[in-house]
Amino acid sequence: MLQRIEDLLATAAAKDDTPTIKLREKMREIELDTLETITQQQAAELTLQYINLKGFPIGPEVLSLIPEDQARRMQTVAFFKVGGQIRLGTRLPDHPELPEIMAELQHQFPGSSIGLYLISEHSLSEALKLYKNVAKVKEIKSDVALTKEQLDRFQVQIKNFGDMEKQIPTVNLTEAFAMVVAMSLNVGSSDIHIEAEEKEVVIRYRVDGLLQIAARIPASIWPRLIARIKGIAGLKINIASIPQDGRITIKMQNDKMDIRVSTIPTAWGESVVMRLLKSSSVGLSFDQLGLRPSAYQRLKHEIEKPQGMIVTTGPTGSGKTTTLYAVLNTLNTPATKIITLENPIEYRLAGIAQSQIDHSKEYTFSKGLRAILRQDPNIVMVGEIRDLETAETAIQAALTGHLLLSTIHTNDAAGAIPRFLSMGVQPFLLAPAMNAIIGQRLVRKICPQCKTEATVELEMLERVKKLLQNIPENSGETIPDMATLKFYEGKGCSQCHTIGYKGRIGIYEVFTKNPEIEALILSGTVSEYQMKEITHRNGMLTMAQDGMLKALAGITSVAEVLRVAVID
Repeated sequence: MLQRIEDLLATAAAKDDTPTIKLREKMREIELDTLETITQQQAAELTLQYINLKGFPIGPEVLSLIPEDQARRMQTVAFFKVGGQIRLGTRLPDHPELPEIMAELQHQFPGSSIGLYLISEHSLSEALKLYKNVAKVKEIKSDVALTKEQLDRFQVQIKNFGDMEKQIPTVNLTEAFAMVVAMSLNVGSSDIHIEAEEKEVVIRYRVDGLLQIAARIPASIWPRLIARIKGIAGLKINIASIPQDGRITIKMQNDKMDIRVSTIPTAWGESVVMRLLKSSSVGLSFDQLGLRPSAYQRLKHEIEKPQGMIVTTGPTGSGKTTTLYAVLNTLNTPATKIITLENPIEYRLAGIAQSQIDHSKEYTFSKGLRAILRQDPNIVMVGEIRDLETAETAIQAALTGHLLLSTIHTNDAAGAIPRFLSMGVQPFLLAPAMNAIIGQRLVRKICPQCKTEATVELEMLERVKKLLQNIPENSGETIPDMATLKFYEGKGCSQCHTIGYKGRIGIYEVFTKNPEIEALILSGTVSEYQMKEITHRNGMLTMAQDGMLKALAGITSVAEVLRVAVID
């Protein structure tokens, strides 16, 4: 109907027929009034409220509560928001998505009253035209996203967790978020966790592998703060019932920092986890990993071979990828072609071709590895071996002139061979392909500023002594004097933010293949117990033994070694 009137007006205007134009305009007004009356009657029948949005001042920040594509699909717009009052206008009050969008707004703005109004086709059309202003608001927002200057300023201003907790409620949302990231950089955190609870919101930092509570802020701040984080990360602000993933990139002086943002719905609001990554970081060098001299020499000999497999084992967060990166840095020369296949690429390595798998495009580890081998590499790193197809392709690569590095999830080095065999790998292929296996964990280093001698309980001391006395004689290590054992701990100071630890180092167990191990693999029936026995007989230190030697040297504490390593 409206379109027919518009067509008549356009025809009259083309003929420059002024009386006709005025008549048509009057007819249009009458027609619109009629449509509004009909809509008002429909609202009464449906027991809904009615509103005419003609000339109604709808701010772009209100309109953006519902994304444009969703508004057009649902024929629903947000037209009013003041304090705890939110008003929506709709042409389709029975649209199946409408209850969900109202619930999400309620979740985003707890305690708000959300009213639903029936609107006419003309009201909807006029409101939808205003979305052109929403794009301008988003454009302005991108200019006030997180900047290096803000981070630098807050890294100087915010000295400790108490400072941050006090200042967050007093600043605007952008600055509050900048404070959280700046403090994370100050303490060397790898991840930021922000979790809504019933009465407050808890901010925690993962520092050297463990979460530390950094601040508790009022729950009333959270809906606005998470909306700010999601806005900067490119997430849908009004969607709170499903997980979302986004990214924030901050340009540094000669680098850039990526922040990977993940949100999930929880009982009291969304939980946000942010991982901080500097793209140019290259990690440690091989000789900085913390390997003991005998293990270092054995492993160095294996990585210098032109072919074979070197595998690291351990749970998530045990530093496996860091170890492989350190090996790659050592082997990276202009004469060597190195390609990696990762999920995801966390750090960029100069001179190395890094490829990221994408399951949505069926670019998996096994398919990617086959493609990589057609690129004529000398060295290949595969982020993880978790299925038979990837394992067989990796082994074939190791047998055909490539040095292949990878990881596998087992508790220790002794469990790697049984794990490969349980996947279905043929023993006659695995035995000649495997060069070395590394088991590892990360332990926190005692803060040197507050290190002091520690007292170890008698029962625990006896277990530690037994562990040290069982160091293999052919390991290349000297068994300590049990009468003069001294251990240390960190009391906590301003340098380590009262934690007592600062930085991390690896504890390792490394075994390399020899005729006895190769024969055991070829038998095809290898248990973890058999592997432990044979590796001990061949001089391998366990992770726990390596850790206790580091504790004796004052690098870490007995408690820290016990936290991550199992003592039999």
